[in-house]
Amino acid sequence: MPTVVLVGTLDTKGHEYAWLRERLLELRCEVIVVDAGVGEPVAGSPEIGNTEVAGAGGADLNVLRSERDRGAAVTAMGEGAANVLDGLYAEGRIDGVLALGGSGGSSIAARAIRDLPIGVPKLIVSTMASGDVSPYVGAKDVAISYSVVDIAGINRLSRQILGNAAAAVAGMAHAYADRPESVQGDRPLIAASMFGVTTPAVEAARSRLEALGYEVLVFHATGAGGRALESLADSGMLAGVLDLTTTELADELVGGVLSAGPNRLTAASRNGVPQVVAPGALDMVNFGPKDTVPAPFAGRNLYVHNPTVTLMRTTPEEMEELGRRVGAKLRGSAGPAALFLPLRGVSALDAAGQPFADEEADRRCFDAMRAGLDGSAVELVELDAHINDASFAETMADRLHAMIEGMKA
Repeated sequence: MPTVVLVGTLDTKGHEYAWLRERLLELRCEVIVVDAGVGEPVAGSPEIGNTEVAGAGGADLNVLRSERDRGAAVTAMGEGAANVLDGLYAEGRIDGVLALGGSGGSSIAARAIRDLPIGVPKLIVSTMASGDVSPYVGAKDVAISYSVVDIAGINRLSRQILGNAAAAVAGMAHAYADRPESVQGDRPLIAASMFGVTTPAVEAARSRLEALGYEVLVFHATGAGGRALESLADSGMLAGVLDLTTTELADELVGGVLSAGPNRLTAASRNGVPQVVAPGALDMVNFGPKDTVPAPFAGRNLYVHNPTVTLMRTTPEEMEELGRRVGAKLRGSAGPAALFLPLRGVSALDAAGQPFADEEADRRCFDAMRAGLDGSAVELVELDAHINDASFAETMADRLHAMIEGMKA
């Protein structure tokens, strides 16, 4: 039978977790209850108690109780639960995870499951799920369901909602446990970054890489996509990264809505994953509808991509700083890395006759990249091509393939 881990605060939600446990047993699942609350359980008997969870997070349960600092307790128990789940996964004892709670319980659950691999079923039933769920989902495959009513006892409505959650995670756990060994595939994985304005390039590169025997996972460079790519590069699952579209760095620098955070373009370098990188779509910063563009940018070069997306051309000064940042992030790469410069433009809008064509801005970006990589082991490849030229993309793909093959030697 598959094993479902229930992670929660039994001092406040013990009755609800006891009810969930019975439903999961009826659904032919083994159950491991992990108590992440700091008080005494109001019901149920966990397999892994809160003293052990606190210790796994480097804390003393008695100290957490005496200090009565809710924020510190949530942090410590979240870290402890994460370490406990990592151990259970390493032992092959997780086929799914289910948690429920309010803001505190959801925070603990989100931390607990954050480091589990993509593919392991993860479901949170939360009172917070009707708003911004990004703090709980992050860049992982977390399913989150709105509890509708507060999680305070089993009643006519909560019985339906929690029953559905139990059925959902049981179904996923059975499927996960029964998956064939071949589901992982035998083709090496490549992660690629893409935006609408770099789609032709990524499609050409993907075709070449697939012909060379790789499976290519394409991530939309919308902030969450970049974070997901970085997470996968940290997971050890990737043979290489084709980071053709680094536009999220522009949003991080200027204040657009699609930033992937300051750690974008760091995981492959840190882990020694072979990577080829290009300044795809660094010519633009993303905003919502035109009337949402911040007032200080009103006089800038704006392009209405569609009714919900407005693009702003990066200035020469911003492009120079982006070039400096890319160079700094790449020069310390622990593995093979190459930066490809498309001298005829970095996006569909940055081409002759297009609204973001700006040779001076691109030149300053490229000059900063050259300076940043000078004396480093990172290859610098300059091609007299536009980024969406098939020849540019295929050359990147071929170079990545050569890097990966070189790692085998």
